[in-house]
Amino acid sequence: MYYPLAEVSCQYKNEKESVMRKLVSVVMLVAMMVVSLGSFVRTASAEDVKITGVITKIEIAADQKSAVAVLKVNDSGELVSIIITDDLTLDKFKDHRIVVGDEIRTKFEKNGDKNTSKFFKKTAGC
Repeated sequence: MYYPLAEVSCQYKNEKESVMRKLVSVVMLVAMMVVSLGSFVRTASAEDVKITGVITKIEIAADQKSAVAVLKVNDSGELVSIIITDDLTLDKFKDHRIVVGDEIRTKFEKNGDKNTSKFFKKTAGC
């Protein structure tokens, strides 16, 4: 016995699944584009730089919540000023565990002419 109503119902179900699959695909594509665009905008606005160099000058701010360290880059001899705001490194400056003349490996974010430290450690020893 032939039931045309069942066949129509089945076609409707297949069309509905097809539309849902397309919708999910479009949503996933849009989500990937948003994530890609977000990461591009972040990298376009700030540049991460890694250097190794010797400290030539340390200036701790009056409020002791930040400091500026000037490093002479080993490769080029260029002087680079880096703003340090993390408490661990500031404590090392205050305790004289990091002093002028120490070799430092650092990673900082370059925004225009402002260099903000993300990583600041001595290269030698523990």
